[in-house]
Amino acid sequence: MEQDINVNVLALVKGKERYVFLYTEENRTEILRTLGRYASDPDLSFSWYDAAVLSQKIRRRNQQQNISSLQRYGNYAEH
Repeated sequence: MEQDINVNVLALVKGKERYVFLYTEENRTEILRTLGRYASDPDLSFSWYDAAVLSQKIRRRNQQQNISSLQRYGNYAEH
């Protein structure tokens, strides 16, 4: 049985550098760790602020997907 895999794309442009992250819900924790590694790398312009902003976007997207799933299956009542 084939299963659809949702791949999320997160991108950041800083000057001439481009940071593009592809992740699924299964490797969300890994991508959050990668943001921290990039932020701690002095050879990159990727900062801790960048890591914090992108981490927040990942977490918000996850929350939105969870709410959408609950609404789709009738387990969520809006107030």
